[in-house]
Amino acid sequence: MELLDNFKAIEVETPVDKIIRQIRSLIVSGYLNPGDKLPSERKLSEKLGVGRTYIRDAIKKLEFFGILTTHPQSGVVVNGTDITAMEGLFSNIMKIERPDFASLVETRVTMEIFSVRKAAERRTEEDLKIIEEALLEYEKKINSNIPAENEDFLFHLKIAEASHNSVIKTMMLIILPDILAIYRREKVCTKDAFAKTLKEHREILDAIKNQDSEKAAELMKNHLSDVLEFSKRIL
Repeated sequence: MELLDNFKAIEVETPVDKIIRQIRSLIVSGYLNPGDKLPSERKLSEKLGVGRTYIRDAIKKLEFFGILTTHPQSGVVVNGTDITAMEGLFSNIMKIERPDFASLVETRVTMEIFSVRKAAERRTEEDLKIIEEALLEYEKKINSNIPAENEDFLFHLKIAEASHNSVIKTMMLIILPDILAIYRREKVCTKDAFAKTLKEHREILDAIKNQDSEKAAELMKNHLSDVLEFSKRIL
């Protein structure tokens, strides 16, 4: 073994990481409980000595994982989550910092094909309603010429929930925020891409409604083929 092999890469924490770590500590220690409200962005920014953009990014990431929720009238609130599960979720948020994009997308495609197949087999009427609502929110953003990456990913997440496989849902929650961040950075989703995606989403939903698992899986595979190819070129 060469001497160099004994050295390990130094992981430098970003301000967002440090904010997430502090929130985690307050929740796990019991200083923040389900239903408690976080201080305002301005107050947190002043207290932590960082820009409000960092505060906002940390909150958005924790919102995506279901740990926090922003209410228009009452602010950012801690959700009711099992502490053991939350500790594991925080650990996963902190671990995946600079993943290989192609590997993330490849993993996502595999999971999505499985989840949509199972969703077609297992979906309930309530599941269909929730997926349709997610698709409607996506369509509203597109029709208003507003970027709809979040709504796109939420549509896929609702399909994962309809698969009634909690492991797939959890794994999707782990990798989707990192993929979303790279999508935004590289401006993957254009107006034309959103319109094409809307059509494909509708077709996938129809296959789930019809409980045609094989067609649903094939549609999902085709739906994600472009981004899979893109991921192999990006990094």
